[in-house]
Amino acid sequence: METKIFQQDQIDEAVKLLAAGKLVAFPTETVYGLGAIATNEKAVKSVYAAKGRPSDNPLIVTVSDEAMVSDYAKEIPERAQKLMKHFWPGPLTILLFVKPNALPKAVTGGLDTVAFRCPDDKLTHDLISKLGYPIVGPSANTSTKPSPTTAQHVYHDLNGKIAGIIDGGPTRVGLESTIIDLSVETSVVLRPGEITPQELSEVLGEKVLINSGQVEDQGVPKAPGMKYRHYAPSEPVIIVDDTSDFAKIEFNEHTGVAALDSVLVGLNVPEQNKFSLGKNLVDADHNLFGALRYFDDKQSIDQIYVQGFSGSEATLAYMNRLNKAAAENHFHVK
Repeated sequence: METKIFQQDQIDEAVKLLAAGKLVAFPTETVYGLGAIATNEKAVKSVYAAKGRPSDNPLIVTVSDEAMVSDYAKEIPERAQKLMKHFWPGPLTILLFVKPNALPKAVTGGLDTVAFRCPDDKLTHDLISKLGYPIVGPSANTSTKPSPTTAQHVYHDLNGKIAGIIDGGPTRVGLESTIIDLSVETSVVLRPGEITPQELSEVLGEKVLINSGQVEDQGVPKAPGMKYRHYAPSEPVIIVDDTSDFAKIEFNEHTGVAALDSVLVGLNVPEQNKFSLGKNLVDADHNLFGALRYFDDKQSIDQIYVQGFSGSEATLAYMNRLNKAAAENHFHVK
């Protein structure tokens, strides 16, 4: 299969492919998603095959507006309406009860809930509006690998496995959306993202919990990122929580380092073995997956040290992804 790269003025060609049951990757403000019509069970199953994704990991349903949600959600409760009005379009995914038989089991994982997302990207809005159906939108990468933040990342992983990629340029946020579960009495953030629990709580006027657990091996996760290892390059990743500890590491030509500019400047590491996460946490959020991909493509690298951040809700999303990539492996002085 030839994977075509579509530019902004070629959306109609991408729509035709999706309508024919093919897979097309699309840009969002967070990461690139892998699209298939959400009501087409055969197409949805081919998403799992292309990614090598476990079939019990439910998929997010990407919509163009709230009206499209009402076609598939059992109801849109008041608190969901509040969040949609305030944060949509944007990096927030909302878990609701789904209408019976409205979506294939391949989308829901057999659960009575499904997650809806309305991304802040005009290309994707146009794509879904012209298609007339919602599309599933897992990250457009090989399962367990770092999520893609450019069309080139998608091409690297899925060339020959999907029909097309819409090139919308680099993504703005760089980490996947916040997922909030509204199918329970007290709202719970299942996956942290750019929108923090505090921001959600302020809009809702009520407490929002944060899920910190994993799903058991036999269980079906409610949302992506709760059960399986994610975001991991081939080489082991080690988190450095205290920047002063970088001075205690014995670097060599096979060591990669990803950190803020202020940290990298003081390290005796070859330039090609460094990756800048930027100047601050916002930059680091945007650049983390790029860093992991950069070193994953370097055969000479056999371990990667990455700067960690701690102490506030603002760091939750970054550390959630980094801890998964590192399998909770933190640097400790011997």
